[in-house]
Amino acid sequence: MFRFIVRRLLQLIPTLFGLSILLFIWLRRLPGGPETAILGERGTPEMRAEIRRNLGLDEPILVQYGRFVRRMLQLDLGTSTSTKRAVTTEFLERFPGTVELTVTGMIIAIGVGIPLGYLAARKRGRMLDHLSVGGSLIGICIPVFFLAYVLKAIFAENLGWFPASGRQDPTIGATRVTNFFVLDGLMTREWDAAADAVWHLVLPGLALASIPLAIIVRITRASVLEVLNEDFVRTAEAKGLTENTVRRRHVLRNAMLPVVTSIGLLTGGLLSGAVLTETVFAFSGIGAFVADSISQRDYPVLMGFILIIAVVYVLVNLIVDLSYSLIDPRVRVR
Repeated sequence: MFRFIVRRLLQLIPTLFGLSILLFIWLRRLPGGPETAILGERGTPEMRAEIRRNLGLDEPILVQYGRFVRRMLQLDLGTSTSTKRAVTTEFLERFPGTVELTVTGMIIAIGVGIPLGYLAARKRGRMLDHLSVGGSLIGICIPVFFLAYVLKAIFAENLGWFPASGRQDPTIGATRVTNFFVLDGLMTREWDAAADAVWHLVLPGLALASIPLAIIVRITRASVLEVLNEDFVRTAEAKGLTENTVRRRHVLRNAMLPVVTSIGLLTGGLLSGAVLTETVFAFSGIGAFVADSISQRDYPVLMGFILIIAVVYVLVNLIVDLSYSLIDPRVRVR
C-alpha cells in the first residue's frame, strides 16, 4: 500500500507542473496584459511600464516562470484588486465555508443515494424501483437555485424551522480557530456554536445534494444490477451464504468502483461550483466571492481559484485511487 501511495503521489508532479505552465501562459495572455488587469483601462502608459518593472515582466520568460513557480510554492497568490487584501487570506477565510457545505451535501447524497440505489436494484420493477428512478430524474432536472429558493421559502421563511441565511448566528460570539465553524465549536467545546453552524448547513446542504444524490442513486442501481447478474454472485448464493454476506462481500464491494469514481468527480464539482447555493442562502463561501471577482475582472483571485480547485481535484483523485485499492486489492498490483 505504501508503494502504491508513493507512486500515485509521484504521478501528481507532472500534473501540477503542467498546471503551472497553463496558469503562467493564461496570466500573460490576459487582455492588455497583467498590467491592464491590475490598473484597468484607464492606466497611463507610464503606470503600465512601472507595473511591468515591478512585476518583472521585462525580464526573460524563463526567469519570470521561475519566479512565478516560487511564488506559488510559497502560497503567494498576489493581492485582490477589489478588496486590496492578499488572495491567500481571502481564501483561508472563505474556502472553509465551501468545504463544510460540500461535505454536508455529499454526506446527504452518499448516505441516502447508495442505500436507495441498492434497494432499487434489489427490488427491480417494483414500486420502490420506479419511485427511486423517477425521483432521481426529477432531482437531476430541477435547477439547484430553484430548489434552494423553495427550501428557503418553506422551511426558513414560512415555517421558521431553519435559518434563512449565513453560516452562523453572529450573536453567539463563537471563537474562531480554523474558520471551519462546526470544527471550531467542537474544538473549543462551544456546543451551541457547533450546533448552530450545523443547523445553518441543513437547507443549503439539501439543495446542494439534490443532483449528486440523483446521480449516485442511478449509478449505484445500474452497477448493482450488473453485479447481481455475475456468476460469482450466483455461486455465493448456491453455496448457502447468508444474504448479508452476499450483499456486503460480493455485491456492494464489486459495485462500488464506478460509484466511488462518480463521488470523487461530484465532490470536486461541488467545491468549485456552489455559487448559486451560496448566493441564495447568503453563505459566505468561496463561490459567491469568485462570482463577484469575475464581474470585477479580479484576475489574481481567479488565478488563485483555478490553482486551488485544480489542486483539490488532484487530491480528490488521489483519494479515489486509494479507495480503489481498498475496495479491490487487484488495483494495487496493476
